[in-house]
Amino acid sequence: MAPSLSLNPSWPHYAGILVTILSLILGAGRYLLLDWQDPLHCDALLQRGSWLDTAFKNWQPDGCMMHQYKPADAATCLASRDVLFIGDSVTRNLFFAFAHLLDQRRPANTRGAPRPALLVLDTVVLLPVEEVVPDKLNRERAASMRLADIDAMNSDLYHRIIPAGIYALPPNARGPAPIALPLVFNRLLDNEGTEDGLHFGAEMVRTQAQILLNMRCNDVLDKTFPIGTVLGPCYCLFLQLLFIAALVAWGPYKLWGAARGGHLSLPLVLRAEDIPPIVISCSKQFEPWSFAFLNLLALAVGLVTVKRGDKDMGFLNRDQTDEWKGWMQLAILIYHYTGASKVSGIYNPVRVLVAAYLFMTGYGHATFYIKKADFGFMRIAQVLVRINVFTCILAYIMNTNYIVYYFSPLVSFWFLIIYATMWTGSRYNDRAPLLAAKLVASAAIVTVVMKAGWPMERLFELLSMLCNIHWSAKEWSFRVTLDLWIVYAGMFAALAYIKIRDARLTEHPYWTHAHRAAVSVGGMLLVWFFIFELGQESKFTYNAWHPYIAWAPVLGFIALRNASSVLRSSTSRAFAFIGRCSLETFVIQYHYWLAADTKGILRVVGWRPANFILTSAAFIYLSWVVADATGVLTAWICGGAKGKGGLPAPGGRQQQQQQQAQGQEAIPLVQQNGTGGEEAKGGEEGERPRRALDRLAESTAQPASQRGFRVWEGDDGWKPGLKVKLGVWLGAMWVANLLWEYV
Repeated sequence: MAPSLSLNPSWPHYAGILVTILSLILGAGRYLLLDWQDPLHCDALLQRGSWLDTAFKNWQPDGCMMHQYKPADAATCLASRDVLFIGDSVTRNLFFAFAHLLDQRRPANTRGAPRPALLVLDTVVLLPVEEVVPDKLNRERAASMRLADIDAMNSDLYHRIIPAGIYALPPNARGPAPIALPLVFNRLLDNEGTEDGLHFGAEMVRTQAQILLNMRCNDVLDKTFPIGTVLGPCYCLFLQLLFIAALVAWGPYKLWGAARGGHLSLPLVLRAEDIPPIVISCSKQFEPWSFAFLNLLALAVGLVTVKRGDKDMGFLNRDQTDEWKGWMQLAILIYHYTGASKVSGIYNPVRVLVAAYLFMTGYGHATFYIKKADFGFMRIAQVLVRINVFTCILAYIMNTNYIVYYFSPLVSFWFLIIYATMWTGSRYNDRAPLLAAKLVASAAIVTVVMKAGWPMERLFELLSMLCNIHWSAKEWSFRVTLDLWIVYAGMFAALAYIKIRDARLTEHPYWTHAHRAAVSVGGMLLVWFFIFELGQESKFTYNAWHPYIAWAPVLGFIALRNASSVLRSSTSRAFAFIGRCSLETFVIQYHYWLAADTKGILRVVGWRPANFILTSAAFIYLSWVVADATGVLTAWICGGAKGKGGLPAPGGRQQQQQQQAQGQEAIPLVQQNGTGGEEAKGGEEGERPRRALDRLAESTAQPASQRGFRVWEGDDGWKPGLKVKLGVWLGAMWVANLLWEYV
């Protein structure tokens, strides 16, 4: 009998390692073979590029991105110094475009302006002779302006300014060029952009002005996060290098002692991909067909991988919430990758997807506290560490700002609000009217505080003074108030579901009619929402409505998704897979897959489709493994073996079946202990199937004897307790924050 061939069950892991290493090799190989003469692509800015659109608004230099300068940026760079333009009518057009970028109120002419008494220049730019369109020139100009003569003059300029053999020298041995020659000015001209064959349209001339500002100012601007410019030299602070060194040492150490702990060194891959010679970035360009194709492709993969369970898994069961998080995260990632944020009709539904995550946060945590009433410190630590540990590590390694990864602090903020709300007067949580009144009071207090503005400003000023943390109170208030009440909608939904179940209303004769009515209303809410949001003038107009209406499409989707037992028992494995590492995909996209701090796209190969496939595969793999490593680190900090006291690594249905001894409720956007597959199906044969709410509210609360301030723990030597670990971690971050700018 011939032996059967089968794939190694770990083939996705090996494939992920392969594509990640391949992306690093391609980036390093491109640098060594092609880019070593121009590692920062400064020459490419002046010599090579292409248009990404037909409206001549999105110019793409070869291997880098242009910063779109605003008056404030340009003023910082130029420092009130004069910029002198000398030339003909073509140069005059460039002057007007340049002046308009600096100040839109500047006059349309310079009559009466005083002539300079002294000319002192530190940067000289010789403009190439502009190419013309002979067919559109008038007879007089056509007789004197020949393309052959223009090419000859530009070639002579090039060889006079750039000495022969200069590129044979290492980049650091050449020194700054005394004169810049932006030959790319002619490359970006298009025959369709001129009427007289000589003077080109405003968009092309404006791009030329932006190139001049990028050439002069990119190295002057502060290289702090977020960076959306042509990449400059890569600088690392001493403390940043110290964090990286610690992580380098941690990875091999954990690999020696544990099977998967070495994954904690994977942020170094993100740091490697963030180094300019290795990574190059390109601009986004929204194309409706590409956006639609990627979403349809994701939908097809999700539908193909749908698997139906043996029994009804219940309302908002674990697999369903993982699936929900997964397809929403894919939609958000595609939205970011394709640059669809400027399209109001797309932005508005994506805002609802973010609100849906927060709805699940309110629903999951409220369910837990109503059912278990466990307000111990262990659970607080588990949730906050799991959500924030990777984000905090990344902020130090990448020298970024924690609040820029806004979803981690946003979910943490709302978890603390939920905790405070449920803890206050917790003895009355079993009384629905009192609990509802408490939720309303909490919503009112949070609304007053966030609308006032000054409490957040005072808090952030205090953080700046005591911890050297510089966050924008205005930006934070915008993030919170945009989804101000959706968390409370989730908490009310949890309360309603619990009371419906406890009162056994599902067994009432009229429940079927009520269920059908709810499904119908849910469908109508979704239809109404799409009609409403498409009718808004802009996304800014929609933002004013969003806090008041976000609940409608969220509840509408929930009603349709749970319309029947078939739907409740069916789950897309592909979407659930992404859902279990959705937090990591959100954070990692800032440094891998996207580039220039989400303003561009990471590029390792030139052909965009191939680049998308390669970087997407590596991106998903890195997200999954980092989620695994974060679970390991969370279990180590919070104590207890995986599957007991900690929140373990992501896993599929098979892994969840192995962890069925202990369970937890789903923390939205965060992977943790899941209820086992067998447990979800009803437990031992002959037992009554467990309700979805019971599965959702499972806890891993520590026994009373194991809580508190524990320094000595276990029988195998000294181990610090949870509070000691957290204290050391927070203390180290506090010291690092105080010394970060000086060391």
